[in-house]
Amino acid sequence: MLVAAAVCPHTPLIVRDLDELRSAARAAVAALRSAAPDLLVVVGGAEETRRYAGSAAGTLRPWGLDVTAGAGEPVLPLSLTIGRWLLDADHQDHQDHQDDPDGPGALQSVAFDAAPADCLALGAALAEEGRVGLLVLADGSACLAAGAPGRYDDAARPYNDAIARAVAEGDPRALAGLDAADADRLWVGGRAALQVLAGAAAGRRFSGRLLAESSPYGVGYFAGSWT
Repeated sequence: MLVAAAVCPHTPLIVRDLDELRSAARAAVAALRSAAPDLLVVVGGAEETRRYAGSAAGTLRPWGLDVTAGAGEPVLPLSLTIGRWLLDADHQDHQDHQDDPDGPGALQSVAFDAAPADCLALGAALAEEGRVGLLVLADGSACLAAGAPGRYDDAARPYNDAIARAVAEGDPRALAGLDAADADRLWVGGRAALQVLAGAAAGRRFSGRLLAESSPYGVGYFAGSWT
């Protein structure tokens, strides 16, 4: 069963910029750790749905940052690389403690265009693997302002607000109901990953906290915690 989750942005900007958002994301990861899940899985969008070992590494060099998360040959997509980096930062914070946290048990990508039903089924399957905690990397719409990566759309803000509200309220049903076609049109990078969370959380009640929400450069970012 799912025991806790953290929702964080997958933008590489949080590594060097966006200090408040980075701090909130790290707080969400710390709250996830404190739930002591038996299995911690990192979930994020990518070009394909694929499971990676917990030891897999990723790099941000393609995005102009000389940063590597994990050891070995970098194979992770951007979202999972950011998740791995956040966990490594949390690990560094606790390295002097006897209960030094382990790395993730697995890293799971989900195709950006995966059907909602497939995302929900993947989440449900992950929740069956024991006392599971999910670190979910999910950006909102990239159509929130003129000059944003996507073309500005009046519908982007309501869609983005709906995600923020679902994260704040710990509401898996709202996430499960996100429209995939609208998400694609509005450049919502985290829709599939959020619906994996919805599938894992289905049938359970969670207390949600929205720790930060911002939209620099016209892209929606969230940091939140479910316990």
